[in-house]
Amino acid sequence: MPKFTVVDPGFFTTVQDLGRPGLQQYGVPVGGALDTYSLRAGNRLLGNDDGAAALEMTMRGATLIASGETVTAVTGGKVSVCKNGERVPAWEALHLADGDRLAIGAMEAGARAYLCVAGGIDVPLVMGSRATFLRGVFGGWHGRVLRASDVLPLGELTYVHQTRVGSFVPLPSQARLPAAISQVRVMLGPQNHLFPDDALRVLCSARYQVAAEADRMGCRLSGESLVQNFQTDTISDGVALGSVQVLGSGHPIIMLADRQTTGGYMKIATVISADLPLVGQMRTGDALQFIPVSYEEAIKALQFCEQALHGIPTRALPKRFFHVLLRGENVRVEVSEV
Repeated sequence: MPKFTVVDPGFFTTVQDLGRPGLQQYGVPVGGALDTYSLRAGNRLLGNDDGAAALEMTMRGATLIASGETVTAVTGGKVSVCKNGERVPAWEALHLADGDRLAIGAMEAGARAYLCVAGGIDVPLVMGSRATFLRGVFGGWHGRVLRASDVLPLGELTYVHQTRVGSFVPLPSQARLPAAISQVRVMLGPQNHLFPDDALRVLCSARYQVAAEADRMGCRLSGESLVQNFQTDTISDGVALGSVQVLGSGHPIIMLADRQTTGGYMKIATVISADLPLVGQMRTGDALQFIPVSYEEAIKALQFCEQALHGIPTRALPKRFFHVLLRGENVRVEVSEV
C-alpha cells in the first residue's frame, strides 16, 4: 500500500472529506472540507469518488515523501507545487514514484489548498467519514493536525488513476478565489423578520472584513454593527451550513463546516451553497459584501457549479516537445493541446 511520510506538516493540515451529514440530531457536527468545490474537483480529476479523503492545508502547505507509486493533484487556492525541487502545475493529475518528494508552498491567493490522492487518504472511518473534527478529537489522523514524521496510508493505485496523469482543470473551472471585495450571495432568513429594518439595510450595503477569530467553525466578521441594544438571541434551533448568525455585538458570523449543531443567536440570512467554497477560501482581512438573491437565483448558481464539475477533467492530448533558442540558450519547451 502506498504511503505519505510527512516531512513538514505546514501551518494547519488535516485530513478532510465531505463530512458526516445526517448526525446533527445526535450532536455530531457535519465537518469536512471548507472548500468542497476544490475537494470534489481534485477527486474527479483523479477518478476518485467526490468524497474521497484529502489533505486540507491552510495558509502554508505540507512537504511529503511518497512510499510506493501514486497519482496526486493539488487544488484550491493559488499555491506553488514542487516535485523533487521542480515546479509542477496545480490543478493537474501528477504521477509520483517511490521516493518522490512533493512540497506545497505558502498560499499566494486564497487560504486553503487540497492535496487529493489516488484512492484517497486511507485513514479509518469514524461514523462514516474520514474527516478530522478537532474539537472532538476524532476522525482524520488521530483526531489532530498533521505532525512531522506522521505516515499516512493511501488508497491503492488503479488503472483508472494512472490514465488520468496529465489531465487538468482549465482556469475557468478552477475555484473562485477572494477578490478585493468579494460578493457573497445570501438568501434572507430564516429569522430576518425579527430584526429591525435598519439591520437589513446595513446587511445589504455594508462591507465586512474577515476577523482574526475566524476558524473552521465560523467566519467571524468585523465592520458595521447590524443592531444596537437589541436582543439577538432566541430559542436554540438547528444551525445550517452558511447560516449568518448575529452575535450580541451586532456583528455577523457565517457558520461553516465545524459549526455547532444548534444555536440561539438569530439568523438573519444564509449564504447560498454556490458561494460557501469562496467563504472557505477567505483569510483574515479579506473583504466581502452580502448580496441578497432569490431562491431561483441560488439554484441557478448551484447548477452552474455542478456543470463546471461535470466537465472535469479536461484530457490533454499527447505532449509535443520543441527546442527553442532563448537569449542564446537552448530551451526545451513542452506543449499540450486541449
